[in-house]
Formats: sequence, structure tokens, C-alpha cells
Amino acid sequence: MKTINKIAFNEIESIPQLVKDFLNHQIEGFENYTFSLENFARQIHSKQNSFSSEKRDILVETLKSQLSDFTISKKQSENLENLKQKNTFTITTGHQLNLFSGPVFFVYKILQTIKTCSYLQQNFPDFNFVPVYWMASEDHDFAEINHFKTENNYYEINEKSGSAVGRIQINDTFFISEFEKEFKDSIFGTELILMLKEAYKTGNTLTEAIQTLVNRLFSDFGLLILDGDSKALKNQMKDVFKDELQNFSLHQNSKAKVGFLTEKYGKVQVNPREINLFYLSETRDRIDFDGEKYFVVDKNIQFTEGEILTELENFPEKFSPNALMRPVYQETILPNLAYIGGNAEIMYWLELKDYFSELNLPFPILIPRNSMLFLKEKTLGKIDKLDLKMEDFFQNFTKITNNKILDNNEILNLLNEKENLLTRQFSELKNVAETTEQSFGNLVKAEEVRQLKSFERMKKRLLRAEKIKQSELLECLENLFLDVHPSKTWQERIYNFSVFFTDLGYSWIEFCLEEMVVEDSKLIIVAI
Repeated sequence: MKTINKIAFNEIESIPQLVKDFLNHQIEGFENYTFSLENFARQIHSKQNSFSSEKRDILVETLKSQLSDFTISKKQSENLENLKQKNTFTITTGHQLNLFSGPVFFVYKILQTIKTCSYLQQNFPDFNFVPVYWMASEDHDFAEINHFKTENNYYEINEKSGSAVGRIQINDTFFISEFEKEFKDSIFGTELILMLKEAYKTGNTLTEAIQTLVNRLFSDFGLLILDGDSKALKNQMKDVFKDELQNFSLHQNSKAKVGFLTEKYGKVQVNPREINLFYLSETRDRIDFDGEKYFVVDKNIQFTEGEILTELENFPEKFSPNALMRPVYQETILPNLAYIGGNAEIMYWLELKDYFSELNLPFPILIPRNSMLFLKEKTLGKIDKLDLKMEDFFQNFTKITNNKILDNNEILNLLNEKENLLTRQFSELKNVAETTEQSFGNLVKAEEVRQLKSFERMKKRLLRAEKIKQSELLECLENLFLDVHPSKTWQERIYNFSVFFTDLGYSWIEFCLEEMVVEDSKLIIVAI
């Protein structure tokens, strides 16, 4: 394995402009929430003064309870003890409970979280930094997480869904035997199969499955795994949830930011609702208010104001934050300095800054996670032979392909030459036409447009003809694009980590950690 390129997000066309502007300090009010040692120093001071020892005790006891069935490493044990101290902070990432971790970027974001803690430890030796993986165990969209894909197969689990996915018990294990067929003869196939069988044994919940898998992969790095589906943790959110039910506070206090982001970027990632809470029963359903009573959407459950506040007081665990309320929950119960997430996550966190201010809750530093791309030497050789750069595959590749097909084309050069001549001639003619009657000047302009359109039509027909003539080159370019972008999207969003682990084992994880960039958001391209 060898890293051959690291491309900054600013140079990649498909990275949302909002994320680029955030990284470039071009969104007013967010300059202090990007990655820098100065910003971290400020964040340490802010969080240290706002996070109580009582909250630390609750957090540590909850983590110990949730990890009690697992063998934890010396580093994890040290991190748990350190969390009791006022000089210890967390760096957090979060993700859904995808089957066998889902797409491989799940691994990348955890490794970046771990490496960020090491980096901060070196630069702030008087403090401790603990990596935390936040399990999105209360999400209820099972179809989003019930599968994963390798190069050759698609694996899926079928279970009864509707409630918090973390509570779903595993009964369907057919996918394990199919996975075993694919990987039993590979170098680290036995290790992968054992991981899968250990995590997804019958009777385990999906929460327990991911805890098992993540602990096996990352325990030696000191990673702590936190499940927010906890009464002890949600007890700390009762005032916030009460305010949300009575005053629609998140919606009210994010209006300005949502309006600003919508006006500048066209839309926001997630639109706040009036009430950003779900109710957990045998299913997870949205809470709404009709002006008189609170009701659970699609369920025969309703409350008066007094009844729902009593329910919240007695059973806070039944109230589940949605995607926009979850960051508030996380930052309330953790001594957290920064959140590492994908572009979509960063974009909806940005909506919440004013709401955090209203709650007097420190807003964290936001870090768009690194991406990684592993390509075979054979693929890289073909790219080099065609005189293409890796950056080309992250721009408008249709345009790159068309340029390659028409490269040094004599007919195109002649068309461009004649088109430029025509443009100059019409420029002279328009200057003269302006000295006479207006309708004649308009006629000249219209004729220029008509004739230039003819050149565009000829160029399109030429491209079509050359694509037929150079079908072999076109097929090669299309296949190369699919090598870089399987299923026409980023590799890390398609393949499961098993695709890389099967031949390289834990050395692959160590390599990813070593190559991970901490200070910047980049696409890291690796030859294998």
C-alpha cells in the first residue's frame, strides 16, 4: 500500500459548496468552529467551565454499564478513569448501526476520531482526549441499515422493524453462511467470518452486534462506544425536551440560520419541525401538536400538556431526539470538543448554532471527515497511460471524456477556427449596424446567434460520430470511471471494510490510521 495523492476538498467538484465555504472561513460566525489549535484551546476553556463533575460521573457509570459484557483494553480502562477528571474531553463521531458496519467510511471516520485525539494529546499535554463513537441506535429506518455490499455480493438481514433499530433482535442469520462462502478462502477471511458470527449471533440486538464489532476492531485504540438510548443520560435532557414540547424552541431558534443557509445555498440538509422529538413505544413515531393536545403520529396515543410533561418526567427514555435534536443531546451529556462527520452531517449541524447559544451550550468544532480511495496498480497504470490525473475523476468526468475523445481532432480545430473567425466578423458587422436603424442591428445579432448555434450542432454531431469511431477508447474511459466510482458513486459509500480487510487484515487499519489527515479535509488515494 502506498498513498499516491491527497486531494483537498476544495479541489473536488462534488463536495457541497457549503462545506467548502465552511472550511475556507467564508460563512460568517463559524470561524471559531473549524479545525485549529487556537480554536481547540478556546473550546477546552469553554467546555471545562460548563461541564459538571456530576455529568462526568453519570457518563462514566453509563459507559461502564454499557461495556460491562465486553472485554475492554487497558487504553479503554484508562480513558474511562480519565473521563472523571476535569481535564479530560471527548472527540466524537457518530453513525447508524449498519449491518457489519455498512460502507467502509464508517471505519474511516472512527480512525480520524482516534487520530485527532492523539494529535490533541501531543499539542495539549496537560489534558486528556478520548475518542467516542456515538451509536445512532434510536433511528428507526431499518431499510437504510439492513445491508452491506462487497465487490461480488450484496448481503441483507430481514427482521421486524419500526422501533429503534438498536432494539431489534437478530433471528435471520442466512447472510452469514453466504458471506462465509465468499471469504472462507481469503487470507483474513476466517477472521472476518469469526467477527461476523460473534457480532450477529441469534438473540443479539443490533446495538449489541455493533458494540461487539466496533470493540473488536478499535478497543486497543481506546475508543469508547456510547448508546444514547439510556434513561440515565436522557434524564439530563428533560428541561430541553420540556422546552421543545412547550415552545418549539429548536424550530424557533434555528429560523434565522435556516433562512440564511437556504437563501445562500438553495436548501438546508434537514428542515426543523415544530417538535423535533419521537416517542418510543413498540415503534418510534413522531410527536406532533394540534393546538390543543399532543399526539403520536400514526398511533392511537395522545396527551394533554400536563400528561405529556408527566410522561417526560417519569419516563424520559421514551422520548427520542430526531436528527437535529441529537447533536444537542450529544453535546449536553459529553465533555465534547469536536464532532467528526460526513458532509451532510456537518451541513445540518451548522443550522443549530443559534439554538446552542439559546441553551447556553458550547457549540463544537466541526470537522468534515477524510475520505479514502484504494485503487489497484493496474487501474492506476491505465489512468496514467491515458494521460489522465486522479483529480479528473472528481471533476465533471463527462466533460473530461469528451475532451479526451476530441483531443487533437482536426475537424474540431477547423470548426473552432471558423467559429472564431465568424465571431470576429460579426463583431465588426455589429459595430457598423449600431450606426443605422435599430431593427437592422437586431437582425444582425439574431443572425449571429443562429449561425453560432449551427456550429454548436456540428460539434455535438462530431462528438457523437467520434464516440462511435473511438468506441474502444470510450469503453475504456467508462470502465476506468467505474473502477474509481463503483455504482457511479464514491468507493467508500459502496464497499464494506471486508473488501480491504480480507487481504490485508489489521495492517490495513493501521495504514489507514497512519495516512489519515487530521488538520485538513482531504481525499486520500492509495495504490494497492
